[in-house]
Amino acid sequence: MTKTFYLMAGFAALGLGGLGVALPLLPTVPFLILAAFCFARSNKALEQRLLTHPTFGVHIRLWRERGAISRRGKQAALAAFAVSIAAALLFAPFPWSLAPIAAAAIGGSWIWTRPEG
Repeated sequence: MTKTFYLMAGFAALGLGGLGVALPLLPTVPFLILAAFCFARSNKALEQRLLTHPTFGVHIRLWRERGAISRRGKQAALAAFAVSIAAALLFAPFPWSLAPIAAAAIGGSWIWTRPEG
């Protein structure tokens, strides 16, 4: 039962990561890291495919080994936060427009303090 849950969660995270490739505000690599975590507990072959992927494998390995995020990844995350804040300020009524600012302050500061890989 647990392996099945992790396998389904891994495929769900993989699907969300795939959507993140096409949708600019949906992150890709965090979902692929989650998918690798789930596959490590359910299907070692799928985990290996993610770890050896030419584009995303390096990000997953860096996170596992050192908790590191690339500088480009940090910049992309902060740019996405900036776009979210601008959209909220333009389209969301007060006080809802403050939510992205709080998320950016919390999430952005955490992302920026991670080691770089």
